[in-house]
Amino acid sequence: MEANMNETLNETRQGPDETQTELSSPEKRSAAETLNRWRLILGEAAEEGLSEADQYQSDEFQYKELDEILGYLYNREYGEEQGYRKEGGRGPSELTVPNWLHKVRDLFPKSTVEILEKQALDRYGLTELLTDKKLLESLEPNMNLLKNIMQFKGRMKGDVLRSAKDIVRTVVEDLRRKLESHARASIMGKRSRYASSSVRSLRSLNFKRTITRNLKNYDKQKRRFVIDRLYFDGNIQQHNKWNIIIGVDESGSMMDSVIYSSVMASIFYRLNALRTKLFIFDTKVVDLSDRLEDPVDVLMNVQLGGGTHIAKALRYGETLIENPSKTIYILVSDLEEGYPINQMYQACRDILDAGCRLLVLTALDFNGDSVYNKHAAQTLANMGAHVAAITPNELAEWIGEIIT
Repeated sequence: MEANMNETLNETRQGPDETQTELSSPEKRSAAETLNRWRLILGEAAEEGLSEADQYQSDEFQYKELDEILGYLYNREYGEEQGYRKEGGRGPSELTVPNWLHKVRDLFPKSTVEILEKQALDRYGLTELLTDKKLLESLEPNMNLLKNIMQFKGRMKGDVLRSAKDIVRTVVEDLRRKLESHARASIMGKRSRYASSSVRSLRSLNFKRTITRNLKNYDKQKRRFVIDRLYFDGNIQQHNKWNIIIGVDESGSMMDSVIYSSVMASIFYRLNALRTKLFIFDTKVVDLSDRLEDPVDVLMNVQLGGGTHIAKALRYGETLIENPSKTIYILVSDLEEGYPINQMYQACRDILDAGCRLLVLTALDFNGDSVYNKHAAQTLANMGAHVAAITPNELAEWIGEIIT
């Protein structure tokens, strides 16, 4: 890029015979526009070099507002020893994070805004976007924002935390809507012989569960329950249900998988053919099975990072097994065990020997670029575990194939 800029500078100062030539007005305007664009691309650091060109005048720089907006973010690449303030730029700036975000949205299309917001959070740590209620509510609810909220939720309190939960709910419900129909078709669609059991009638209404699940909707002013969902008893007997046990590694590298695991667990929980248990772990195990009705509650309890004791988690999951021959045990982990790895191998061997199906997911997302302990993965595969990095839809299909 520097070579191209030097070539541009030379062309504005020299003709083909290496002597100074007079440029016509259109040529001057074209050269000035080119140099102005180079100045915008290269930032303040190029000011001194560009000032040597006749067609560039610092006080006539055409993209001052764009330069200020981009410099506020990208000047953070440079150290303070190079004259840049920690908040971006060399000279005085009246920009604050709210002003910066407002101008970004005025000047750039939505796709560019999302890129700038993502880099502001992920690369440059502008966490004020997440700790200011108005700023947080102005951000586009999407998967990237959800991941940042999960990462920084420990810094949120009061109204900010409540707003964050609302955003998480928006994103998670959108994910669930997109994934649930495929999951139902993959799992329940293959159990058509049970179709008659889904008929809803007063006789099959589960009053206790309906009231319990709707307590949160009690209207204090009108002193009545607002029922947003009715719960019915199906005809599938409890002993015919398949047990799904999902253990999810909380390692920071597993964030996407943690999100999709929580959403899929909540979907499985709603399916009459399955009995679902979910726990998350680092060096400790937290059982979230009683919160599966609300995946937002599950995600807000996740603490990313820390050590990893996979063997301990596997042993806990063993205590949840009731009928091994009708149990699918799913471990979501990069298999980077922080304790003697033979303990993990032995726990997996015991689960398989008991008669359970063991599925080890090194990733559960739509990226397909998981980083994991390949030797451990191969060892578990050799034992008889099914080891893979798959999408949520593929997980539902895999379960559907097993239970039919």
